[in-house]
Amino acid sequence: MIPGIDPLLAAGVVIATAATDAVYVLFTSAVIARRRIWAANWSSLWYVLSSFAVISYTNNWIYIVFAAVGSWAGAFLTMTYLHKPPGNPSGPLSPALDQARRD
Repeated sequence: MIPGIDPLLAAGVVIATAATDAVYVLFTSAVIARRRIWAANWSSLWYVLSSFAVISYTNNWIYIVFAAVGSWAGAFLTMTYLHKPPGNPSGPLSPALDQARRD
């Protein structure tokens, strides 16, 4: 064993990192599909998983609750802003996308 490394903590970091990446992919997919609630849910879970390191340093898990709530609200509000009614589309993301919308 390598001194100073807790094998269980190291395994937890690996598992949390893998889960975080998987959730990030699901979050991105929900954003692309403009699914506000799912994007917000995945974003919240993403912060819970990525907060594993924060717990290790602060030893206070309660901050994860605040991170999850803020993450959920941020994703939901952003998706609400991006997903305007059909008669009022958001501005172009790039010139190529703007041209594709005209075609």
